[in-house]
Amino acid sequence: MTGFGRAEGLVGEKKVTVELRSLNSKQLDLQVKLPSPWRAKEIELRQWAGERVVRGKADLQVGLEGTQVAKRTVFNAELIQAYYDELRNVARAVAPESNTDLLALVLRMPDVMSTAKEEFDPTEWSALLKLIDQAWSAYEEFRTTEGEKLHAELNERTHNIIRLLTEVDSMDGDRMARTRERILARLEEVQAKVDQDRFEQELVYYLEKMDVTEEKLRLATHCNYFLETMANEECQGRRLGFISQEMGREINTLGSKSNDSDMQKCVVLMKDELDKIKEQMLNVL
Repeated sequence: MTGFGRAEGLVGEKKVTVELRSLNSKQLDLQVKLPSPWRAKEIELRQWAGERVVRGKADLQVGLEGTQVAKRTVFNAELIQAYYDELRNVARAVAPESNTDLLALVLRMPDVMSTAKEEFDPTEWSALLKLIDQAWSAYEEFRTTEGEKLHAELNERTHNIIRLLTEVDSMDGDRMARTRERILARLEEVQAKVDQDRFEQELVYYLEKMDVTEEKLRLATHCNYFLETMANEECQGRRLGFISQEMGREINTLGSKSNDSDMQKCVVLMKDELDKIKEQMLNVL
């Protein structure tokens, strides 16, 4: 299931933005991006987020904007002086009349300047965790809203299949008798002479192959189990996927054994509803 949460605030003198987003996936694929001052806590934060997101392709990003310039350049004065003295002595010996800017050359030498690193501040980390909790709350609220919409959609589609199954059941009542009459009418039309006992035996065998009582019962059971599983508070995405596959098998068998145009129309509508269920299942965590 998709999710998105965002929180902004000040941590010390820094403006921090926290974003947590996810897309549905069979496994957990979590990416955590932290600014350098808090990178030492990446493993801890990854474990914290992984326990809550559970599954999906998720990104947890922490953006940092300093209200003051964050990076400071530090010059190594002793090394600069040593480089300068050495270059000046060389210049006097080789080209005493040269006007070369020795300081510019020195500043290009290695290790004469470096960027000061910010040290980890436990106070700032505590403040950052509060922002992450706020982003998580917004993320959960987003997923809850999406989940309620998906639940309503899946519930409606499943009840549509149950309703169509009821129509199929009503059509199935006299289907055998209608099939028998149709075969007899065809035999009379072609004026075929048949042994009545043999005819009844073959007809019974033929009608048994058309019997869909078990398929109707199993499909109703799968639909009810699907609804019960959706009501469970735990993550049931995979189980719902398995149940929908079993529903599809029973619907396909109904269609192949119905041998009735009206029943097959209902089967086509069932397949349409099931396809919509499977489309939505791609968004279920």
